[in-house]
Amino acid sequence: MLENTKFDQILEKLSRTVAGRTSRRGFIGRVGTVLAGAALVPLLPVDRRGRVSRGAHAAAGTREGWKPQDTDVTQCDYWRHCSIDGNICDCCGGSLTNCPPGTRLSPSSWIASCFNPGDNQSYLIAYRDCCGKNVCGRCGCLNTEGELPVYRPEFANDIIWCFGAEDDAMTYHCTISPIVGKA
Repeated sequence: MLENTKFDQILEKLSRTVAGRTSRRGFIGRVGTVLAGAALVPLLPVDRRGRVSRGAHAAAGTREGWKPQDTDVTQCDYWRHCSIDGNICDCCGGSLTNCPPGTRLSPSSWIASCFNPGDNQSYLIAYRDCCGKNVCGRCGCLNTEGELPVYRPEFANDIIWCFGAEDDAMTYHCTISPIVGKA
């Protein structure tokens, strides 16, 4: 026969005391509450200002290493492309504000605040996909300034925004970068 140690006796007494004061339903309910609460933690707002560089670019509200320019719209470092994820329409037969011929403008967009080094102002840019043709494949950029997770879709550039277009225009082609206003 097994010998009961002092530890076993204390553990048994503690277990019986807890069992006498609680019910299974109450315990399961508390565990469920804790699990549900833990699942909601990622949805809480987070202050992401710490991602901004404290150096020379902090005044412009940009990330470290991002040096926007305002001369060549076909380059990924053009100031309006601070949060673009896709192909620049200027390289595909369109412009900063117009889709190329044969494509349709997506009815939805994502937004970002981009700093223009030419006038030292920040502007809201509403990135919109041009849909209906195969991917352009030229001037592909992946900039993530101000990007947030997909549960905040208005700030997520990883989504193909052609989902609201007509049936024959669901294929992504390129992205335009019109200014909405000053930030």
